[in-house]
Amino acid sequence: MINNIRIAVIGLGYVGLPLARLFATKYPVWGFDINKKRVDELKTGYDHTLEVPGDLLQPVVGKSLQFTDNPEDIRNCNYYIVTVPTPADRNNRPDLTPLKKASETIGRIISKGDIVIYESTVYPGATEEDCLPVVERVSGLQLNRDFFAGYSPERINPGDKEHTIDTIKKVTSGSTPEVAAAVDALYRSVITAGTHLAPTIRVAEAAKIIENCQRDINIAFVNELKKIFDRMDINTHAVLEAAATKWNFLKFRPGLVGGHCIGVDPYYLAQKAQEYGYHPEMILAGRRLNDSMGEYISAQVVKKMILQGIPVKGSKILVMGVTFKENCPDVRNTKVVEVIRTLKEYDTQPLVYDPWANPEEVKKEYGLELVPHLPEQPFDAVIVAVAHQVFQEIDYARLLIKGGVLYRLSE
Repeated sequence: MINNIRIAVIGLGYVGLPLARLFATKYPVWGFDINKKRVDELKTGYDHTLEVPGDLLQPVVGKSLQFTDNPEDIRNCNYYIVTVPTPADRNNRPDLTPLKKASETIGRIISKGDIVIYESTVYPGATEEDCLPVVERVSGLQLNRDFFAGYSPERINPGDKEHTIDTIKKVTSGSTPEVAAAVDALYRSVITAGTHLAPTIRVAEAAKIIENCQRDINIAFVNELKKIFDRMDINTHAVLEAAATKWNFLKFRPGLVGGHCIGVDPYYLAQKAQEYGYHPEMILAGRRLNDSMGEYISAQVVKKMILQGIPVKGSKILVMGVTFKENCPDVRNTKVVEVIRTLKEYDTQPLVYDPWANPEEVKKEYGLELVPHLPEQPFDAVIVAVAHQVFQEIDYARLLIKGGVLYRLSE
């Protein structure tokens, strides 16, 4: 449908950069971000998120892949792919501000015949009801007459070096059958795992959001099991290992559910459902349970300390890990901060160590100071909040006072 494909990827985070790099193996690509510091970093061929290693990024930087924070540099592109965050506010209401601002940027530079593709996770209807009208208003162009649209939800798993962007099947869709076929062909040209062409944009949006809702609910189930089995003095990890010997058992683990996807997306679907007059009981119940785990972990540690005769007030507790998941530097919406906040409410003195996290980012986002090295002093309790691989090799006995509490969420 479009000859001489030129792609602009708008938003160069955990989703946008891997996508831009992949498309740059076949097409000329511009990566655009409003964060000049991020753009300047990427121009050197280094990615601090560690999603795209230097040996993959550096060969295309300055050649088939250019980076910019100037919208004028992407004016001559004909595919605009939006990969900006879709967060929730402090009241768990969807915040479409990044999407709308990206749509305004596109509206100022788009030309007739161009195609806009959204990848950001949204509720069904957001692309056509909230985003594309912004492009129309700013550009003066009309959808499906002057320009066209698609939706292909991101399927990036931060920190996962096995399931990389090209090895995960991609869902695609378009605003007309012809555009849907063009969007599908574009992604199919670089995604080795293939594509699935959804019949409508709304179907593709819904498919993405239920992926994360499903995981949230399944993790909520095992988190509830942990609360039950803790009361029974049964090792939850051992129970799950035994149950997993059945071929169709889903092997989820208890944990803190944060990040920019699973900990947020259910609220997007819940709000849209309520607009249609339906109160989603299971989705919101899963969110409530998972959001309660930070306080639960702190309470369990304090309880164990009391049983061991360790004074809680003024006690020193080491929290291992602050990222939202293991082996990944991403600290967005991490629920470890809830553990730390609750520990402080018990008047303890928590120290936080995480070799994966950026101390400046943690300080800026949460006001927390990370210790630069694993402390040598003995602690009253150690909480392994994130299962980083480097934490598996530590001798925790030397980090604890005699009778000190070691708490691992996976047990």
